[in-house]
Amino acid sequence: MAWNSIQKAPLNKSQKLGAPDGLWLKCNNCKGVIYRKDFEANQCVCTLCEYHYPIAALTRIKFFLDPDSFVEMDANLVSTDPLSFSDTKPYKDRLKATQNHLGIQDALISGEGLLEGIPVQVAAMDFRFMGGSMGAVVGEKISRAFARAVAKNQPAVVFSSSGGARMQEGIVSLMQMAKTCAALSLMRDKGVPMISVMTHPTTGGVAASYAMLGDINVAEPGALIGFAGPRVIRQTIGQELPEGFQRSEFLMEHGMLDLILHRDSMRGKISQILRMITHKHS
Repeated sequence: MAWNSIQKAPLNKSQKLGAPDGLWLKCNNCKGVIYRKDFEANQCVCTLCEYHYPIAALTRIKFFLDPDSFVEMDANLVSTDPLSFSDTKPYKDRLKATQNHLGIQDALISGEGLLEGIPVQVAAMDFRFMGGSMGAVVGEKISRAFARAVAKNQPAVVFSSSGGARMQEGIVSLMQMAKTCAALSLMRDKGVPMISVMTHPTTGGVAASYAMLGDINVAEPGALIGFAGPRVIRQTIGQELPEGFQRSEFLMEHGMLDLILHRDSMRGKISQILRMITHKHS
């Protein structure tokens, strides 16, 4: 019988990143011991403390959409390394190594599927890919998802998990903030809803652009959400921050979120919201 600490949430076989194989797992948050099958059945949420572990983009989409309904779009988009950037290694080499390691081309997977029978456009960020950073590919995929939502008159649901803009793409990365917001404004003009789901963490340029501009803003429990992180803010202003600052619950109390949803209730609640919106506009 093996006992392991949860280092990464269990993933599909094609997405596995050395997740522990033992029957029992030790939660990194509450230190309790939980049965692996219960953990996986609970959508990679600790059954004792309800800590929501990060999950791969494809795994999240699998949990969220109806079985076998997802069709991926724009899967072959890759960065062209516009700045020929290099730090400790060339950006193009870092990209290639990450792509080979994870089996995905960039930090966001997008497409369409059914949510309890409702056709939706969906996009999910994968924090494992360079911290879920938003470069040209991520911005393009999100913008195309919003454009498809308008063309097909289907709602869009975007799951964000990001450290912000991708520094290796410089100003091209920062331009994605305006680009995604412009694409979102076209949805608003046509009355097509966008539901933004912010998971841990959603920060930087992603939080400062489309992620906080959903018609409904949702977060998972305990998610860190904000532009600059609390450590940077604390050092800048030289003051201690309120307890729970920038966590989902704090933002909910201060009017920046509409809902905090446990992962296992995400499908049911969002489909209920979409039915209400559809009925209202029918």
